[in-house]
Amino acid sequence: MIAYLKGRVLTVTSETAIVEVGGVGYEAYCSGGAFRKITVGETVELYTYLQVKEDGVTLFAFATPKEKELFLKVISVSGVGPKMGIAILTGLSADEFTQAVATADVKRLSAVKGLGKKTAEKIVLELHGKISAAEVMNASGDPLTVAMETGSLPLSAQDDEAISALMGLGFTKNESVQAVKRAHDMGATTTEEIIRKALQGGI
Repeated sequence: MIAYLKGRVLTVTSETAIVEVGGVGYEAYCSGGAFRKITVGETVELYTYLQVKEDGVTLFAFATPKEKELFLKVISVSGVGPKMGIAILTGLSADEFTQAVATADVKRLSAVKGLGKKTAEKIVLELHGKISAAEVMNASGDPLTVAMETGSLPLSAQDDEAISALMGLGFTKNESVQAVKRAHDMGATTTEEIIRKALQGGI
């Protein structure tokens, strides 16, 4: 299994890049995040997924382990293959994808070229709840912190569940984060209390 590449970028097309590693050129279909890291002639680090089929093998490349993890979740949905998975993470950034799933934004997902409404609905149905608020807050793979008015506050398990629940109700990321902060200020400690006080506060 080829899980990681570090080498010089030889060529780039609209869908793929060839990376030379130890004298061998690896051609990989790249996500949007991977393309943003790539410069022809420069060294790049990519995280990869190798698809093995009877008619050959195909390599897919991602900018971060988190982006690759999201890709694996996408292709776990029945009827969604690696080519569609890479198309989704090219049409949407990792952050945009996680937020679209968390908020059940089928319209946003359907805007991806080649992704129909029924498949978008299936993705939301199967992945909603499997993508945590932590991923929604920080899909880029940076250290897990949430920007609050007073600085950076690490997400607790209760915060994670509450933010995910609020976003599932249709509130935006920022609205949910600020609502959770206000709930803490009001003395909420459990997930149920945080959600109840957040809703009582009118977000």
